Amino acid sequence: MSDWLAQLSDPRLEDLGALGLYVLVFGIVFAETGTLVGFWLPGSTVLFTAGLVAARDGSPVSLPVLVVGVTLAAILGDTVGYWTGRRLGRPWLLRRAGKAAHHLPRAEAFYARYGWFAVVACRFIPWLRAFTPIIAGTAAMPYAKFFSANVVGALCWGAMLVLAGYAADSLPWVRTLAYSIAGVAVLFSVLAPLVSWLRRRTRRPRS
Repeated sequence: MSDWLAQLSDPRLEDLGALGLYVLVFGIVFAETGTLVGFWLPGSTVLFTAGLVAARDGSPVSLPVLVVGVTLAAILGDTVGYWTGRRLGRPWLLRRAGKAAHHLPRAEAFYARYGWFAVVACRFIPWLRAFTPIIAGTAAMPYAKFFSANVVGALCWGAMLVLAGYAADSLPWVRTLAYSIAGVAVLFSVLAPLVSWLRRRTRRPRS
């Protein structure tokens, strides 16, 4: 697992320069949560890789700028998604979801069951990152409650993965832990949809 995660830096994101990397990373983080077109973007991988780039000797990328920027982009993306859902409602969501609309019932069920926790946990599941903030808006979740979950989720997902990438490259004594955290986040984002599909398959014969 550690060898595989170490190869995430092979695309050489540092070749973009500091400004280019900031724009790319912040844009991906915002698009994943603020727009429905970003649900397929590899946000978790990009965040971990950006942390690796920031840790390299002579890197022009600032870790504090990266962490603060990622956190703000994640908060802003969820905020835009929430108010879009709040103002435009579920019919708009169904029209705009397109082929991804088949994810909507599962996302709504997840939100209905877990509420505040869903807004936090959705950060780690790609397709939920796009839908849950909008669903919280269409469900008229109190904004103060949503905002607190939004901030906690942005810190747990965005800031944590950047710091894990940074630690994995620059602090050997926490390298194993950092790779484990990032590996679990990436693995969870892949396995969660599969587990949900298997659960639906097992329940279908009973119904």
